[in-house]
Amino acid sequence: MKKTMVWLALIWLAVIALASPAAFADDLPIIDAHSQIDQFVDQSTMVSLLDKAGVSRVILTARGRVSAEQIASLARNNPDRIVASVRTKGIPYVNDMPGYYKLLNKQLAMPEFRAMAELILWHGAKGNKVPKWVMKADSPPVQAALQAAYEKGWPAVLHYEFRAAGKESKDLMDELEGLLRARPAHPFVLTHMGQLNASEVRRLIASFANIYFIPAWSNSITKTLSRQPWVNLFNGKQLADDWKALIIGYPDRFILGFDNVFKEHWGDLYVRQVRLWRKALAELPDGVAHAVAHGNAERLWKLKASHF
Repeated sequence: MKKTMVWLALIWLAVIALASPAAFADDLPIIDAHSQIDQFVDQSTMVSLLDKAGVSRVILTARGRVSAEQIASLARNNPDRIVASVRTKGIPYVNDMPGYYKLLNKQLAMPEFRAMAELILWHGAKGNKVPKWVMKADSPPVQAALQAAYEKGWPAVLHYEFRAAGKESKDLMDELEGLLRARPAHPFVLTHMGQLNASEVRRLIASFANIYFIPAWSNSITKTLSRQPWVNLFNGKQLADDWKALIIGYPDRFILGFDNVFKEHWGDLYVRQVRLWRKALAELPDGVAHAVAHGNAERLWKLKASHF
């Protein structure tokens, strides 16, 4: 009997050891913490697109000719799958036009909106599709959105491209750190990792308790699709050693997100990226994998637990 109990204990310990990495990553709920749709995406297919990619929930904002009402309707009709995110970027935002504040306040008054979309602060030109946009953090359009995020308790998602900014990057970093210091209790999220390398991210995490990162367009698949200086967290199909160590060391600071922008981003590219990240998550301890895949987004945006 005693020998049997010993064997059972050893078997149980072996099961725990095997289960500590996210060996069953395919079952992990995944939240896409920031993506966009324009008028070319068939809104009736949104849930099926998420299903195909294996994404439990998306925090979604509009671009192009998609209206606030359409995003609100998607969220209202699919409350467990789609979270409406307040749109900011556009010509009215960049040019500080009255229409920007009208749309901002309209969305803030709609109960379906539960997040603030990315605020463009330094955005390099993307071919002939997207122009270069630079906005100061203290400019009225940015401040209006930030104040709303502060009041609502929503994370402030910031779009800085430090690599692309070149000589401007030091001033931009000073600006970012000023925001972090001014609101030490409020979460700020850098999408695209801010195009920062692992040592730069480590420094920010060590210096500020309120900085988080979304690795959108920061993998080995998207790196080959663009001439932009995106950072790549991967070495082939696996997380690079420095990034893997950083994520394991600070699992509460990384939030999965993909930033689909155009129609073509919502198809096979989405599926491939989610698959790549699932494989990467399988290499991490279970608690780390759950935090990055969905837990951090649920905590910061106050979402119900996700189930795939």
